[in-house]
Amino acid sequence: MSTLHDDTAVTMPELDSVVERLCHSSSLDAVWHRPAQGAAMPSLDALKEIMERLRAAVFPGYFGSTRIRRESMRYHLAANLDSIYHKLSEQVLRGFCFSCEGRHAVTPCEACESEGTAAALEFMDRLPEIRRLLAGDAQAAYEGDPAATSPGETIFCYPSMHAMFHHRIAHELYTLKVPVIPRIISEMAHSRTGIDIHPGATIGEDFFIDHGTGVVIGETCILGRNCRLYQGVTLGALSFPKNPDGTLTKGIPRHPVLEDNVTVYAGATILGRVTIGAGAVIGGNVWITSDVPAGARISQEKPRA
Repeated sequence: MSTLHDDTAVTMPELDSVVERLCHSSSLDAVWHRPAQGAAMPSLDALKEIMERLRAAVFPGYFGSTRIRRESMRYHLAANLDSIYHKLSEQVLRGFCFSCEGRHAVTPCEACESEGTAAALEFMDRLPEIRRLLAGDAQAAYEGDPAATSPGETIFCYPSMHAMFHHRIAHELYTLKVPVIPRIISEMAHSRTGIDIHPGATIGEDFFIDHGTGVVIGETCILGRNCRLYQGVTLGALSFPKNPDGTLTKGIPRHPVLEDNVTVYAGATILGRVTIGAGAVIGGNVWITSDVPAGARISQEKPRA
């Protein structure tokens, strides 16, 4: 006999019945996942550590050790990047194994290992470009928010920069076709900031989200340079085409395109594969499902007397 914390007695036969039902295929098959070759699932703790190490590499002095001198930077950076590469390689391999079809081998298949190693190495090569883009985002945040005192303040404090740090990294891994890992990284930022950016979204240079809470940017969105969004903006899909078998069609372009220098104010909703022309300004709380010409100013219709 076993006793629960509330002193309610539960007999072993009753627990055996629960076990039997949970192990029955009618219950288990829909939720059980076994990665290829019995590989471990991606580790959330390991990915959090990788992101913290990457943050210190991209923004030295703001994160990680704050006592690194410029003359010793090369030593510390080399050691940090070596650790990042090995830890990331392992997680990327687990990501490939998560989606691999070859489920009968005892060890990871050669395809997973070679693709994982190549993707991790290619990602590391893209870090200077990721830093360049993030530096531009920080400058855009400083210039776009009169309350910001410096680009450094936006790096250290702003939810927009936290979300974009995760997105710039997740997007590169997404373009390298790494399964599941990019989405985990994007959801880390989503859960902390309330900003939901799919890792597939393509976002140009000098991007800023003011305040940020409730912003949604869909998978196939394309945003040009120097775009700015405010809180509560949705760049989403208008409809979801289905395959002949009734399942949703995956991967088709279904989200908005914002050309350069577009501003979208709080609460606006833009749905479908529409294009918002360069320099357009979309006012707060409007609903848009068709193209907007360059330079246009769209706002709610004023109430009539």
